[in-house]
Amino acid sequence: METRKVNVMGKEVQIPKDMTFGELAKEFEGEVFGKILVAKQGNSLRELICPIRTDEDITFLDFRDKEGVRVYERGISLLLVKAVRDVLGTATGVEIEHSLRGNLYCELRSPQQVPDADLLAKIEARMKEYVAADTPIVKHVCPREVAISIVKEQGLQDKVELFRYRTASNINLYELDGFYDYFFGYMPDSVGALEWFTLMPFETGFLVRFPDPAKTGELLPEEQPRKISKVFLEQMHWCQLMQVRNVAELNRTIVEGKFGDLIRVNEALHEKKIAEIADQIHQRMDKVRVVLIAGPSSSGKTSFANRLCIQLRALGVKPHKVSLDDYFLNREDTPLDEHGKKNFERMEALDLKRLNQDLKQIIAGEEVELPYYNFLTGKREHSGEFVQLGEGEILVMEGIHGLNDRLTPEIPAEYKFKIFISAITQLNVDDHNRISTSDSRLIRRIVRDFQFRGRSARTTIESWGEVRQGEEDNIFPFQENADAVFNSATLYELCVLKQYAEPQLFAIEKNMPEYPTAKRLIKFLSYFLAAPGLEIPNNSLIKEFVGGSCFKV
Repeated sequence: METRKVNVMGKEVQIPKDMTFGELAKEFEGEVFGKILVAKQGNSLRELICPIRTDEDITFLDFRDKEGVRVYERGISLLLVKAVRDVLGTATGVEIEHSLRGNLYCELRSPQQVPDADLLAKIEARMKEYVAADTPIVKHVCPREVAISIVKEQGLQDKVELFRYRTASNINLYELDGFYDYFFGYMPDSVGALEWFTLMPFETGFLVRFPDPAKTGELLPEEQPRKISKVFLEQMHWCQLMQVRNVAELNRTIVEGKFGDLIRVNEALHEKKIAEIADQIHQRMDKVRVVLIAGPSSSGKTSFANRLCIQLRALGVKPHKVSLDDYFLNREDTPLDEHGKKNFERMEALDLKRLNQDLKQIIAGEEVELPYYNFLTGKREHSGEFVQLGEGEILVMEGIHGLNDRLTPEIPAEYKFKIFISAITQLNVDDHNRISTSDSRLIRRIVRDFQFRGRSARTTIESWGEVRQGEEDNIFPFQENADAVFNSATLYELCVLKQYAEPQLFAIEKNMPEYPTAKRLIKFLSYFLAAPGLEIPNNSLIKEFVGGSCFKV
């Protein structure tokens, strides 16, 4: 028997040349906490059903790894859809809508019904029967027309439409106990690996609660962000009204020449929402003196702040923009992270004493010179710019810590109006494959960084983990503190961003650590038809990323 020597989880082993990753994984179950979900060989991910073809180092991943989480989610999604069909019949479908703090929000369709705890208990019990039986997930590589025939026979019309826009000659379908479905990305080889989950009623649907990657054996918290959930549901309803609920329906607007109309309606909705927020601020002008805007990376904060200021001026309010970046401590005083690197994400990187002192004086009607932070020298300087609030005037401040009351402890709550902004996409690939809001923002950032900052996609992806950790620490825990939430996502943007992002992603080579992410994003973008952005207005938040904005961004 022919063998090969490979390094697995730091150990050199001799294996048969025809061995699969799954067969090898059984020998290393004790090296990870949960069940092994997927393998990584070199810089490429491999499903456990795949044979081992090279001598590159192998690492096995469980749900504590971000790639393992994605595989776990897809496996649970297939298991859920199958269990619903078993319990309620094939006429009842499931729409996997979006993620809420790591859990999945889903709704039942055809006929639509709001599930109660008893029904969810039956579905969960059926799911756990499959888990206990260690039912295999079987991969089928099908010619495109055969795949269309299979999903059509099973009533998955959303996938029939999706496959019509696919150029690949073969399509991967995954089978669980006679049910076939399509999923974007790698899958586990068995539902026996999906040990931890539960279902609970939420809003008009239900949540699938997942294991906490940071706390082995525990599920993610039950408490959910109600304000963000409301925005998701509003966006979902709007997608249904526009008849653009998934990528296939979006692609159809391009094919039918309706893409320009979609852009205009999206932008009108943004303007309407910004005007509503300006109205809320105006109604509280007897108290409010500071508007604080916060949101994760690439959510369009700068363009939003400019458009909000225009709407405030239309109401007779004079806004003064202030950047929290100008309150950075001098670089030599910046706190360090656990690796000894300067951490500009921490609130302690700001001069909180000076910030609160300035705000108190400005609110009291005194004239204050604003600081200016010179990023080249790493020092604060005199700006020569003075602010004094008069009647009908207000401060507008943008920065990542705006929703955290520790930023402005000396300013009474009634003087502050807090806005959370994020790209909360509700458009999905199809009924069972959601679009990650984090991936959408990463694509925005890749495009912007290359266009305006001379940074490669590789550099952007390399730093994305730190950016995301900063968001998890400093922004998302405080999003429910917001007085208003603005969703900066548009239905059309990925069709436009695609043509900017793809060349940068293809430049990332297979031997680079960023390759798995680049490969995943390339495949994700392949579902979208490309469309020009000529009809995007110059005040659009999307112009902040592709260029041509009328604002200084």
